[in-house]
Amino acid sequence: MPELAVIGGGQLARMMQQPAIALGIRLRLLAEGPDVSAAQVVVDHEVGDYTDLDALHRITAGVGVVTFDHEHVPPTHLRALQESGIACRPGPQALIYAQDKGDMREKLAELSLPAPAFTVVDPAQHGEESAREALVAFGDQIGWPFIVKTTRGGYDGKGVWKVTSADDLDEPFAAVTASGARLLAEALVDFRRELSAQVARRPSGEMVVYPVVESRQRDGICVEVTAPAPDLDPATAAEATAVATSVAEGLDVVGMLAVELFETQDGRVLVNEFAMRPHNTGHWSIDGAETSQFENHLRAVLDLPLGSPAPRQPWAVMVNILGGSVTDLVAQRAVALAAEPDVHIHLYGKEVKPGRKVGHVTATGDDLDDVLRRARRSAAILTDGEETA
Repeated sequence: MPELAVIGGGQLARMMQQPAIALGIRLRLLAEGPDVSAAQVVVDHEVGDYTDLDALHRITAGVGVVTFDHEHVPPTHLRALQESGIACRPGPQALIYAQDKGDMREKLAELSLPAPAFTVVDPAQHGEESAREALVAFGDQIGWPFIVKTTRGGYDGKGVWKVTSADDLDEPFAAVTASGARLLAEALVDFRRELSAQVARRPSGEMVVYPVVESRQRDGICVEVTAPAPDLDPATAAEATAVATSVAEGLDVVGMLAVELFETQDGRVLVNEFAMRPHNTGHWSIDGAETSQFENHLRAVLDLPLGSPAPRQPWAVMVNILGGSVTDLVAQRAVALAAEPDVHIHLYGKEVKPGRKVGHVTATGDDLDDVLRRARRSAAILTDGEETA
């Protein structure tokens, strides 16, 4: 019988399969379609809707534990699974804070963790005019421009707006009117760079901490990760790690947790967002760490002893392959491997679309400039056929 059910058939579930094979863990997958990324590699899969409670009961029948490729399963469904004897990891009491950015900000404030100044407005409850007035007052108080996000559903730059005047609020309000979500307003942070701190945590409370990494974004999408973050002050690294472990303990997270952070110009860290699952900023660990984030996620949710997160080499660089002019990645991989044979290529089995994450590459070594060059060159060949990044 399968040991673990996974909800969601994206690339994160796909990358769980390889360590599952090594550990002898049988996965059962609820996929969105017959040929989505994870369904191509997980034999025991069923196509279904994660908002359909009957489909969730079918996929978890006879399985003791369920985990997730994404955070979007309705909390009421997760509680129903728990009541039927299925261990949801992470559970609904934790996942709600990854599902709703407004709830997340309020919980961070309750835990006294560092974050940008914020306010949450609910146009459906208080009316659009009142909500607009509240956001204008927020901007007048903390300064314009500021950031507005939908509290649910946004990712990779979607559902996020930079607001410079009251006129810029039209689009965010139109978005939440259609979705029924609330709006989260945050101060615009003058940050030096973005960091990510990851921990894996078991039900017993055992945790392991990965090196703090630097991530580079373009148009709200992560394009590159360097592990560990270069030139990071040890005190800042320690603070970032302490924040991540505080979130994991304070929210009783089981599995992988990624906390995305801003490093301010004066060396402080502020929480941007977090995810309770394997995360793009941890993909480097497949080839660059003693135990990948995917293996430790499986170990954690099944309450197995956790593996070392220590780096294998001084530096690892992960570059995302975003859909470009190369449409046949399988054919192009030979070109990329010939150019940089020591770079590791991970393809997700997705149709290439402009800007879509369709894979990633990872290079490791002891010379950061060389590692960056090799990873960027390989990704460029796979994106647009260019031999230099």
